[in-house]
Amino acid sequence: MPLLHRHNTADGEETRRVKAPRFRLIYLVLLLALLAGSFVLGAVLTHQDSTPVITADLLGQELRDIQELSTVEYHYTNMGRFENQKDFYGWKVPFTTKSFIVAYDGLIKAGVDLSDLQCTVSGQNITITLSPAKILSHEMDEDSLEVYDETHNIFNPIEIEDYTTFTADQKTSIENRAVENGLLTAAAQRAESSIRSLISLLPGAEEYTVTVKLQ
Repeated sequence: MPLLHRHNTADGEETRRVKAPRFRLIYLVLLLALLAGSFVLGAVLTHQDSTPVITADLLGQELRDIQELSTVEYHYTNMGRFENQKDFYGWKVPFTTKSFIVAYDGLIKAGVDLSDLQCTVSGQNITITLSPAKILSHEMDEDSLEVYDETHNIFNPIEIEDYTTFTADQKTSIENRAVENGLLTAAAQRAESSIRSLISLLPGAEEYTVTVKLQ
């Protein structure tokens, strides 16, 4: 120590120039080692945080919040004829026939109700069980409504109820025809595809195998 601080000889000055940098070098190495260790630890923790775990409760709630998943829209134009005649104990009364033809456009939406879906997560496997596809809504475009060949029978006049009852019956017939033509089958297939697409947007979803089932 006297050699470093008290002597002003040429040898002493040379000693300070040689020994002092050694202490600085050791300090620098320790500092770099500490920084490197902090960087490695931070990288490990960051990697752990960037790999989220998908739980059944979280995923199930996210999907149920959608409530109804509309997957297919069926646009149509319909024309039907209404006819009615008064009867008296099974006997058709003459000159009491009323009739009209109505044409209109409509829209049927089909899909899946997600409010009662079931979700399970086991390891890296996600299983979603959906209720059967169904018709979610059926609306008639009132602006497209046109009436043709409307009779004006004073003995059996046409009333508003005739139009509403007739169009309601027509709606049921159109729905049945759409289902027979595969409307609900297409809705179920698209619902499955949509659920898979929604799950794929979640962070870490690529690590899971997704299975979608219909009840």
